[in-house]
Amino acid sequence: MKYGIWIASILMAIVSVQKSVQAAENPPITFSSLLEEMVSRDALARFPEPAYTCKQFSSYDRHSDTPDSPTWWANMDRSYFLRTEEKAGKKEYVLMDTAGPGAVVRFWATWHGPSGKPFTNGILRFYLDGNEKPAIEGPIQSVLDEGMLTGAPLSEGVSPQTQYGQRGHNLYLPIPYARHCKITYQTDAPVDEGAHQGEALYYQINYRTYAAGTAVQSFSMDQLETAKSVLAETQKKLSQAVRPEVESRLNRHVPINIPAGGSSTRALDSTNPQAIVAFTVKLKAGNLPQALRSTVLEMIFDDTRTVWCPVGDFFGIGYNGKPYKTWYTEVTEDGTMSCYWPMPYQRSVLIKLHNLGDQIVRDEKFQTQIKPWTWDNRSMYFHAAWKQWTKIQTCSNTKAQDHGAFDLNWVKVAGQGVYVGDSLAIFNGAAAWWGEGDEKIYVDGETFPSHFGTGTEDYYGYAWCRPEYFQSAFHAQPSGTGNLDSGFSVNVRYRALDAIPFTRALQFDMELWHWARTRVNYAPATFWYARPGATANVQPMPEEARSKVALVQEDVVEIKRVKGALEGEAMQIRQNTGGKTELQSGAQFDWSGGKQLWWIDAKEGDTLILDFSVDKAGLYAMTAALTKANDYGIIAIAVNGKPLAEKLDLYNPAVITEEIALGTCQLKQGVNQLEVKIIGSNPEAIKRNMFGLDYILLTPQN
Repeated sequence: MKYGIWIASILMAIVSVQKSVQAAENPPITFSSLLEEMVSRDALARFPEPAYTCKQFSSYDRHSDTPDSPTWWANMDRSYFLRTEEKAGKKEYVLMDTAGPGAVVRFWATWHGPSGKPFTNGILRFYLDGNEKPAIEGPIQSVLDEGMLTGAPLSEGVSPQTQYGQRGHNLYLPIPYARHCKITYQTDAPVDEGAHQGEALYYQINYRTYAAGTAVQSFSMDQLETAKSVLAETQKKLSQAVRPEVESRLNRHVPINIPAGGSSTRALDSTNPQAIVAFTVKLKAGNLPQALRSTVLEMIFDDTRTVWCPVGDFFGIGYNGKPYKTWYTEVTEDGTMSCYWPMPYQRSVLIKLHNLGDQIVRDEKFQTQIKPWTWDNRSMYFHAAWKQWTKIQTCSNTKAQDHGAFDLNWVKVAGQGVYVGDSLAIFNGAAAWWGEGDEKIYVDGETFPSHFGTGTEDYYGYAWCRPEYFQSAFHAQPSGTGNLDSGFSVNVRYRALDAIPFTRALQFDMELWHWARTRVNYAPATFWYARPGATANVQPMPEEARSKVALVQEDVVEIKRVKGALEGEAMQIRQNTGGKTELQSGAQFDWSGGKQLWWIDAKEGDTLILDFSVDKAGLYAMTAALTKANDYGIIAIAVNGKPLAEKLDLYNPAVITEEIALGTCQLKQGVNQLEVKIIGSNPEAIKRNMFGLDYILLTPQN
């Protein structure tokens, strides 16, 4: 018996030692370790260990149930929750409820009060591991971006140039949990699904789930103090977007001219595995926007091409973005473009720049920073792909059943890897928001996406289609000119802790859902890592890359031009007694020149006087092209003090432009005055007393 006890004791000791060794080899995941992982760029280039999945809870419209359903594009993506719970007589709306071990790795939200009124700033709570007491509790604004947990860039509203109520609020601070996580929201305001009348809360929560048995130390508020130095170092690195601090070799290459249709090639060979940790390019050309699109970067790692992408899109500015900086990319004022994605290889790299355009492009600065790499069965190659839908026809989003939206497949990958980010460059053909659509990401053959978003701008960290510039560690808008007007916009989102692993396949779709029926050039670039043998469905698109980039509205849509028209938007304002005037763009409204002079929010009795010129004095018949809509007023028109139209009702249920004969008037050579007076509004009209002048036509009567 004693012998048996002795054997049992030996076996127990062996098991204890084995567990101790395993614990030493696989230390628990903690708040600090996640912060350290966040700023370890190299971690992206190895398949995760311990393994995890990344999924998303969001407020997407629950009527979007199946891809073949007429409600697949339902768009009231707000105030949808998992359920409602009652505690101490108060309702708590459940945003997230999932078993661990895991970690919340990104929390985005925006909001407004009932019927667009100011927000009430309700209470957000994180309940971890089944505890009744929340680990985090506070006003949602304070938790997400007012410094309750930490500051920017891990906790930040964007854009700082945007008024607070229209910002996207981002929390990237990791919140680990050992067994379970539930997040709730409590408000005293009324709430209804879709926020047709109640408070509107839009949210996206990205979270990791680790394999069962993975040791995770749950978050607590005191860790903000105990991990203070780690948090401060992480914030410092992300704020400064520091270059890789590694023992590495910098390779500077001689500047060269790449002729039209030509290429330049740099080869990096090694007897041992290496990794590019920094890569810099600077181009110079007579037409630089065209060069940024028509100069294509191709990278071939160990005899396999994994990168084919226009240079500007690869570095996140498309062909017209402003300088900006993130954790992975940087573009400076002088046009130097750098990226810090680790790109490991076993034997060789060929880096090619193909000039697909018709001008000489000077490859003015080209350098790589290389370091040794230990290649193992988790090491992955870096991939980048690009595609463009040129002058794609959009639909109005007036009715979902009219298929105002449609899904565009950005990329499908077969194999094992990790999705790490994307950029989207778009030239918008209309003065209306183009990005109402949601991301839908399917992992490993899912039939319903585990990432279903609430809008393109939400995916990129901002909100309410705002055009203001912003940059941060993991998201940026180097240009938003084309968000609410015709023009160019580019957004980027890069991933760290919210990277998406896949073992067999990944499919990334994005809805294209525009507020207007128009045309756009729509070009996403996608970035991922994959194990050898992985394939993707995106092939090189040289014709699209060499095509002329859109710089003005007429490059993507046909603009109506009326011969002989005196355009309203070109007239000088002599006097305005109330309301405000601006130029309104809208090729979708069939305005001549794509614009009109717009006068809004005037009061009854207010007058607008405009100057227009004629070359020859005489008697003219005048026709005015005026806009009619449901918020336009009743007006009187006079020219040089002579009444021409005493009562014109501009109300119409839909927006139309109508040519209206005003009669004849005597005009003098040089400057004349057109006087518009608000005299009332139609009983059916929204009382904003709008007036829109597209143009006037003058026909000599002498």
